[in-house]
Amino acid sequence: QVQLVESGGGLVQAGDSLRLSCEASGLPITISVMAWFRQAPGKEREFIAAILRSHEYTMYADSVKGRFTISGEHAKDTVSLEMHRLQPEDTANYYCAVSSTIWPVTPGRVSYWGQGTQVTVSS
Repeated sequence: QVQLVESGGGLVQAGDSLRLSCEASGLPITISVMAWFRQAPGKEREFIAAILRSHEYTMYADSVKGRFTISGEHAKDTVSLEMHRLQPEDTANYYCAVSSTIWPVTPGRVSYWGQGTQVTVSS
């Protein structure tokens, strides 16, 4: 049974940093990418960052490039998201996701989702 468990969300102030983590278990061998998405109220779920499951190659959305860093501990199937200089517009529910499709990683290509962790940035 596949499980993705996120942790690390919370309430922070603008300019602060936060680290999200996702522990995956039961992943089939076909899963090749681990990623983060976010969804703000009234908006579509959007891609944030992704990392290959067995490599350090990463990809970022333009909106977070230079502020967010994705990293993976591949032997443990964990992925983290370091978020710096957070702004109110970063407020959203953040989801861990895995996919069998390498690029692009779109919501329609996600194989499994985590339950999400809320990040709220106050101004």
